Amino acid sequence: MTWEERWHPLREEWVIIAAHRQDRPWNGSTIDYEHAILPEYVSDCYLCPGNVRISGLRNDVYNGAFVFDNDHPCVGDDAPTELTTPTGLYRSQPAKGIARVVCYSPKHNLTLAELETPEIESLLNVWREQYVDLSNRKGIEHVLIFENKGEAVGVSNPHPHCQIYATNFVFKTIETESRVSENYLKEHGRVLFQDILKAERDDGRRIICENDSAIAFVPYFARYAYEVYVAPKDTHTSLATFSSSETQDFASAMKCLLVKLDNLWHMPFPYVMTLHQSPTDGGNHRGFQFHIEIHPPLRRPNLLKYLAGPEIGGGNFLSDTAPEEKAAELRVQPEVHYKEAALVGGD
Repeated sequence: MTWEERWHPLREEWVIIAAHRQDRPWNGSTIDYEHAILPEYVSDCYLCPGNVRISGLRNDVYNGAFVFDNDHPCVGDDAPTELTTPTGLYRSQPAKGIARVVCYSPKHNLTLAELETPEIESLLNVWREQYVDLSNRKGIEHVLIFENKGEAVGVSNPHPHCQIYATNFVFKTIETESRVSENYLKEHGRVLFQDILKAERDDGRRIICENDSAIAFVPYFARYAYEVYVAPKDTHTSLATFSSSETQDFASAMKCLLVKLDNLWHMPFPYVMTLHQSPTDGGNHRGFQFHIEIHPPLRRPNLLKYLAGPEIGGGNFLSDTAPEEKAAELRVQPEVHYKEAALVGGD
């Protein structure tokens, strides 16, 4: 039985691990999934090639990844600048920035896990190009690339895509991560994330996939049941400094991990995925290390991890599962996607 608190060094907070709670009686709501078979093209999908979006603009007839400015941005160059002055200690500022959408594939019925490794490699290059382009824009202090996948996290369009928010501020999680990483470097003379990688590799139980220059693992301090990090073994503050071989290895590690997630329960595994790249505010972020974090909301096939009193009210996560047990479940999954295996078996 795992029942303890674990320190999350990147967030500077304690995570309560109470794995014995996973099997407690549950009379609350559950999620039912319909294994719908989607077509490759949907005529009224705003993201499919050649279709007209809600803005009236028409998508390119694209073959690989396709990037366009979000038709309903949360930040923009035309954000109102004349704001009502708040009272007292309150402050406000214009929500300046650039919001974009990246379609992974022209095929409506694929997910990132189902792309071939070279396609994931090409997508990584697109993400890198977007990061470099947007980070060089005046007033952009942070470029957040993220994917919300699945109805469980509120996604209404299954077409494989992610979003980019390039903003005039640094998102809080990245701000904290950069600060603690810089402090750790000053105090210890080492990169914090490198010490995390060393601890994970020395232990070994939570590693899911590993190759020459990339690694995927459930962190010791995981907050969600199947939370997984994918990272380069060498220190990079962003994708911008990856070599071609590192990009290939990173794509391979992502493919391995995402297939295993889907194979766990033979379903498109829902998650929130974020690329943790250093701020672009001109500061010194030499202690920062790029990595991708994947936060799946499910702790059972039909049961969400609900954020309640400890998380929302108290500000600390309570995990009902042990990272070592969840990593073991993922590690034994095959590296061939269950849909592909079914096709081969059918032949």
